[in-house]
Amino acid sequence: MSATDDLLVEAERLAAELDAIDPPTLLDVRWRLAGPPGRDDYRKGHLPGAAYVDLDTALCGAPGPAGRHPLPDPAELEAALRAAGVRAGHPVVVYDGGDGMSAARAWWTLRWAGHRSVRLLHGGFPAWTAAGLPVSIDPPVVAQGDVTVRPGALPVLDAADAARLAAGDGVLIDVRAAPRYRGEHEPIDPVAGHIPGAVNLPAPEYVTEGRFPTVEALRDRFAAVGVTGEAPVAAYCGSGVTAAQAVLALHLAGRADAALYVGSWSHWVADPDRPVATGPEPDRSDA
Repeated sequence: MSATDDLLVEAERLAAELDAIDPPTLLDVRWRLAGPPGRDDYRKGHLPGAAYVDLDTALCGAPGPAGRHPLPDPAELEAALRAAGVRAGHPVVVYDGGDGMSAARAWWTLRWAGHRSVRLLHGGFPAWTAAGLPVSIDPPVVAQGDVTVRPGALPVLDAADAARLAAGDGVLIDVRAAPRYRGEHEPIDPVAGHIPGAVNLPAPEYVTEGRFPTVEALRDRFAAVGVTGEAPVAAYCGSGVTAAQAVLALHLAGRADAALYVGSWSHWVADPDRPVATGPEPDRSDA
């Protein structure tokens, strides 16, 4: 099995797995940063047997000084996952509305919680329907799961760690759009700019409509911003959702050690004493 097979699953293969005697557990994590709740989409149609799990209330903590999508309380996460039927050691597949962001954060959260057997449906719900596969509007009968949340299975950065990495201890990737990185435009958070020393690689440069390019292409794109050798690497965004997708892309590229700054920019700017940079990327020609 390749690293890609361990992380992603295509719609047709998932359909075959769902016909097995003991199919994987399906989690529908459709979500929007703004707009109608993902649960509305779920009610209109979902993969047969999928349980809905809310990103904001189940997979993340309450917004506040720790960021807009901080780490969840382990006990609350465990209860939500068990209610959705997640069993210890049993495969899970997560999917979203197609951009892959909330599914990637769900993937990251489950792996951070110690549940390794989790994959993302490549292309999400649109890929499933485009393949002509069945959709259900019926609420699933979900047997209570028994998963145990053991936090810390994936690396996490705090603000001090992020600052050190950006200052030269490794590569800190800001995956927001370039105008937000440069401080020209900030639609959500109260301060515009980026963490000093961070490099910019906007998400569309390594993922297109929720689909990832080849492993070789991913490696080239990350190498272009300095991700080479074994130097530490981490990602951040506005609140740790898009950056979780970057961590998944780094895993696909062979960097399973990639860390996530979960609080991301929303946490960084919560402290007015933290420095903010604006303008283009730092000159690393002498690094």
